[in-house]
Amino acid sequence: MSIRTPQTRTADATASTGRLNRWFGSIVEAAMSPHPVDRYLELIDPMLTWRDLRAQIVRVEHPTPHTVRLQLRPTRQWKGHRAGQFVQLSVVIDGVRHSRCFSPANAAGRDGDIELTIAAHDDGFVSRHLAATARAGDVVGLSQAQGEFTLPESDPRSVVFISGGSGVTPVLSMLRTLLSDDYDGPITFVHYAPTPREAAYRAALASLAAVNPNLDLRCYYTRVDDDHFSEAHLDGVADLVDADVFVCGPGALMDAVSDFHEAAGLHRPLHTEAFTLAAPIAVDPDEPITGELAFLASGATTTNDGRPILDQAESAGLTPESGCRMGICFSCTATKLSGCTRNVLTGELDTEADKQIQLCINAPVGDVDIDI
Repeated sequence: MSIRTPQTRTADATASTGRLNRWFGSIVEAAMSPHPVDRYLELIDPMLTWRDLRAQIVRVEHPTPHTVRLQLRPTRQWKGHRAGQFVQLSVVIDGVRHSRCFSPANAAGRDGDIELTIAAHDDGFVSRHLAATARAGDVVGLSQAQGEFTLPESDPRSVVFISGGSGVTPVLSMLRTLLSDDYDGPITFVHYAPTPREAAYRAALASLAAVNPNLDLRCYYTRVDDDHFSEAHLDGVADLVDADVFVCGPGALMDAVSDFHEAAGLHRPLHTEAFTLAAPIAVDPDEPITGELAFLASGATTTNDGRPILDQAESAGLTPESGCRMGICFSCTATKLSGCTRNVLTGELDTEADKQIQLCINAPVGDVDIDI
């Protein structure tokens, strides 16, 4: 015979309340179709959401001439991140929503604010926009954290972090997480920046090294001393042969560290995360229709037949949010994670990844992954 304790009854009541809330929300959303509840709530307060995850910018800093640091306060839907993961931040620019991936630099966890430090590159459309216009009080779109570039489940014997430029953010999150968990193994942190002035976390890293005797900080400046990665930069690292090595940064740095790791015969696998985009693919719009359309959120796939993504999604049995046929434009947007699409109205090709697109006017060209 089971005994129902007060804790059990409380848990049952909580579960029942959760089911009631979800049931009520489903009825409200159905009544407000074709738009979900959040489209109406945002008219009252952009941070008042039922399902959407958003964040409010509570602080903006410019630690270097070419970076912007955002402190974000997420809505209740935020599930936290593991150190090293990334989020998709989305903003509206000239009426079009754009999404980009950035790695939180704060320690892992669910509670508290999110810290993003973003390098505004010359060809960075969204990053330059954020650097120039982001203000405290702005509300941005946010995704849950993703990515496999994370710390191992059990504490490593020794850790080496190697980063270049904006690649510092995921490994800094790992470092802060280890230190907050009182990790006492040897940590070596090697960072490369063009100049000391352009090292966005120079002061923060120095402060951590000053109070953590197990942290060996080594900073090199490529434009000042022409200091690029070399084996000598890891001289004297404790337990290097058994160290977990994490590297994130430009391609040249990644390649150099990978070559060293293989040549040195280090026992542990190399953990990598690239912070450079692949070159755009060349597509001939006159080629025969080929490829597969993958709807990653639902797990469905279909052979590309050339029609707009909305039509193909519905033919595959999916029901993406849409008010297009009722004259409500821009309600059928979703994130294209990879691949090339063609605007059926203009013929324009788009190979940009992690970008919000309209499903009703964009058709896949070859293989396309879409977050539906």
